[in-house]
Amino acid sequence: MTDVKELVYAIVRPLVTHPDSVKLDLTESADFIEYNLTVDPEDIGRIIGKQGRVAKAIRTIVYSVRIDGPKKVRLNILDGK
Repeated sequence: MTDVKELVYAIVRPLVTHPDSVKLDLTESADFIEYNLTVDPEDIGRIIGKQGRVAKAIRTIVYSVRIDGPKKVRLNILDGK
């Protein structure tokens, strides 16, 4: 699971103007392993992109990572307010 965390950091940090504000928290439920990405409020537009294209691309990459077990990966993008 650390691999997914490092992957998200490697993708997101170059995109934002405040890379020190990027945080990734892990939450597990019965069906999902949820990664909650928090960025500075100024950078939320950079992560989402026009019509959500950047967020969709990030999620596509993260969802392609193999996870052991029946759980699925979910990436939530939060603005850090």
